[in-house]
Amino acid sequence: MSSYHYISSAVLDLHVIQDILENKMKLELSEESRVNIVKSRKYLDEKIKQSDVPVYGINTGFGSLCNVKISNEHLTQLQENLVMSHACGTGALVSKPIIRLMLLLKIQSLSYGHSGIALETVQRLIDFYNEDILPVVYEQGSLGASGDLAPLAHLSLPLLGKGEVYFEGEQLDAATVLKKFDWEPIKMQSKEGLALLNGTQFMSAHGVYALIESYRLCYLADLIGAISIDAFNCNMSPYNELVHMVRPHRGQVKTAERIRGFLKESEIAMEEKASVQDPYSFRCIPQVHGASKDTLSFVRNTIKTEINSVTDNPNIFIEADKIISGGNFHGQPLALALDYIAIAMAEIGNISERRIYQLVSGLRDLPTFLVENPGLNSGFMIPQYTAASIVSQNKQYATPASIDSIVSSNGQEDHVSMGSNGATKLLKVVDNISTILAIELFNASQALHYREPQKTSPFLQEVVTDFRKVVPILLEDQIMSTHIKAAKNFVDNFKIEQQALFD
Repeated sequence: MSSYHYISSAVLDLHVIQDILENKMKLELSEESRVNIVKSRKYLDEKIKQSDVPVYGINTGFGSLCNVKISNEHLTQLQENLVMSHACGTGALVSKPIIRLMLLLKIQSLSYGHSGIALETVQRLIDFYNEDILPVVYEQGSLGASGDLAPLAHLSLPLLGKGEVYFEGEQLDAATVLKKFDWEPIKMQSKEGLALLNGTQFMSAHGVYALIESYRLCYLADLIGAISIDAFNCNMSPYNELVHMVRPHRGQVKTAERIRGFLKESEIAMEEKASVQDPYSFRCIPQVHGASKDTLSFVRNTIKTEINSVTDNPNIFIEADKIISGGNFHGQPLALALDYIAIAMAEIGNISERRIYQLVSGLRDLPTFLVENPGLNSGFMIPQYTAASIVSQNKQYATPASIDSIVSSNGQEDHVSMGSNGATKLLKVVDNISTILAIELFNASQALHYREPQKTSPFLQEVVTDFRKVVPILLEDQIMSTHIKAAKNFVDNFKIEQQALFD
């Protein structure tokens, strides 16, 4: 029996969204949201009856056609034409987890009663979510400014019985699935198409997904980095609390605390070291990983504000008796934030690859390339190449999309955020980080083998033991891609408690 999440004015945050997704909760509108939606729609209907004054998107054309007045008898056709004409998506298909988030976030944004949408339309979106009917959406087509127009048009097409959806493992015509549930296509009223298409839910869904995964990877970077610290026989002094309290960036302090916790009772860590200092990729883990964590905190606040906001246009304010055309659909806050995460996470990969390089360099009593009989065996020589290649690709992906803009809609939309491009390439960065960390764990586990009989901490030993069940110690050359794939699968499925994840 599924539990319910009630859509209301209560604040959505990462841990709430993760609960909804992991526990496969159904959505339902709170009474407060129902009242707000109905009042807003009723207000809009009355305004249209009382006045024929042009109001953007309600009885006018769109974009540079904003001055073209549309007669009342054509308002439904206007909105349906809008959805169909704006469904210009192309490129790769958006993944199902992102589409679920798009639906959730669109429903949330419409629930505040500032959009003029009909209750029946919002309820149909909720039905789609609850029945796992996921509209087919394409990655390319949004400039991230007039809202994510093209992706949200594809998200909305099935309401009209058009477009395609994923349902029960198949990609089907939306009309076919509506018939299965005996649902009539929605007959759109004034402004409804615009309420659905104006918004930042494509960007914000990608941002939420990438942010949750980035928190996971930052935890794992600390965990795997700690294994590498013992594998490389590093000094523990750089992680001393006193060092970090005199430069107390929160992420830095937290990272050092985690490293100390992970390495508690490690025989290797407690041993007196011959070397006075370690390379930066080990010694500066708190400073580098910590800076990325602080970036995630900043971006989390930005995304939290965005997903709890009204991002369509125009906005309806019943108490003030105003319908105001503004620009809340513009994705600039998200565009900058998404680029910032990409840069921060690329740095997690950068420093991880440097630790990989150090581990295979034949230093600290470790064999060259971490293998017996180097020369006959190449050992771990080429996994470092692979990591370096991915790191270099991430540097290209981390080039900000938000520094670009291009004129559209005949000059009416003359500055755009390009946040949607930032969103899609961010997912590539994040997935690449998982692979780089998997290669580091592969290397660190092998290097730790050469520290035996000394042991790492009980906690890390348990992690390494589990890892070695799927990726063994290599005594001679083998096909490395097989082991890298297994290592990535281990990293991707590593369970982390929510409290530790978002702390």
